[in-house]
Amino acid sequence: MARIAILTPTIASADAVSNDVLGMRRILRARGHEVQMFAEDWSLDGRQVQHYLAINSFMQDSDDVLIYHHSIGWDTGVDILREVNCRTIIKYHNVTPAEFFEGISPHYQNLCKQGRSQLQVIARAGHDLYLAASAYNMHELRAAGTSRSSTFVVPPFNNADRLYATEPDLDLVDKYTDGKTNLLMVGGVRPNKGHVALIEAFANYFYQFDCNSRLFIVGPEGPAFETYSKLIREVAELLCVDLSIVFTGEVSESALKAYYLVSNAFLMTSEHEGFGVPLVEAMAMKLPIVAYGGAAISETVGNAGLVWPERDPFLMAESVDHLVRNESAGVALGIAGRRRYENMFSNRSSESQFLAALHQTGLDL
Repeated sequence: MARIAILTPTIASADAVSNDVLGMRRILRARGHEVQMFAEDWSLDGRQVQHYLAINSFMQDSDDVLIYHHSIGWDTGVDILREVNCRTIIKYHNVTPAEFFEGISPHYQNLCKQGRSQLQVIARAGHDLYLAASAYNMHELRAAGTSRSSTFVVPPFNNADRLYATEPDLDLVDKYTDGKTNLLMVGGVRPNKGHVALIEAFANYFYQFDCNSRLFIVGPEGPAFETYSKLIREVAELLCVDLSIVFTGEVSESALKAYYLVSNAFLMTSEHEGFGVPLVEAMAMKLPIVAYGGAAISETVGNAGLVWPERDPFLMAESVDHLVRNESAGVALGIAGRRRYENMFSNRSSESQFLAALHQTGLDL
């Protein structure tokens, strides 16, 4: 059995990269390997994570394996990859283009510039295996210099199974089962997520089709993006829909389940996604999707939603109206989404793709 270190800058609950790290650890431990997670910062309880400074004492010989999850600039991670004498695997989750943070967070802007630069270094370093969360990410890896024979798509492990089995917050279900049409977007309130376009689309739907509707924006808001949070609220006020938008902040799993259950459609207006885990959650919950097809969104949604190449708020509003008025169309998309989730994005499917990629490169773990 192998000794395996999984390394990433930060590990936290309700975070897509962290959930992928935890999923990998679970699968590899179940196969009998000794697996330890390492990071610079973490919020998980107990001794589940060790500081990255301990990684050298954990890794003992050339048969050990280091799995590095790359999603943002981190000099330490690149240095460790350069220094270790063992087998190495890269999981690429995409680095958000730095321009999204210009004028909002110089810190994140610099980290993303750094992450994009480090991608070139990592891709050309000849690691044993490169895993991409999507074909979109794989194309970036290949363009940066990885070989075709060592680069594979493996969707991230996620919590959609657990969410589906979670008991919902019944107080929220009762509160929002009030005859209104509920629309939902889930994800951190960050500049690449396209919330201005979301609010414009909702305003079109509200005034052109259904003034008895509301929009849930579910996701954490951090102080680093305070300027952005203020901006999107100003847009909502300017369009006179602020009283029909609910900003929930970060929520519990039971509350998240409730928001999925009471909603009629899931909206995605993000300008940049390397995968889009909330889309997978919506599919698992049989909630039809209406989205703009930027970056990896079209690839992830597939036939589980209405995806438009142009960013047209009236078209998105009209699409929502079609699904709300034609219940059978929404149900059909929901069923297609659940099927797509089970076949492509469930943890069972991700495990199969993960192990197949390891096997094809001779890393039979």
